[in-house]
Amino acid sequence: MNDFKKKYFKKVYDDIEKYGFHITYVIEELKFTPFGYSTGIYKNFRIPEIIISGLPYGLTNALIDNYVERFKFKEVPINQNIDDLIDRFPIYFIEVDNSLLTEYTLSSYKFYQDNEFKYLQLIFPDLNGFFPDHSEYEYDQKIFNK
Repeated sequence: MNDFKKKYFKKVYDDIEKYGFHITYVIEELKFTPFGYSTGIYKNFRIPEIIISGLPYGLTNALIDNYVERFKFKEVPINQNIDDLIDRFPIYFIEVDNSLLTEYTLSSYKFYQDNEFKYLQLIFPDLNGFFPDHSEYEYDQKIFNK
């Protein structure tokens, strides 16, 4: 493993030890939607890991932090609008098959190795308030269950 990877994974494990989870954020590139995801939440807080596609770094981190604080050690509602996870817009969570995330959540696969873990995706509306299941939806959010 090269020095960059060693430093990166040391940071992942240090964050999990200190905060209970780590957030990885992959920045936007041409024809590539940015995304962020958690590692360590499933093990430490007994709720699914979370992935968010298409939002900026700071907002992604705030949503993941709010998700952990709100739902740790509780049942997370699936496919139900939640109006107060953040004060900007409603969201909902969908279940994601981990096999669709193998190229996206590498830190989690390394952390959990052969142990079980689950992921949810946080779904948010476009600027007009439409969610991806509406024909009028216009936003670059990759949906991982399709």
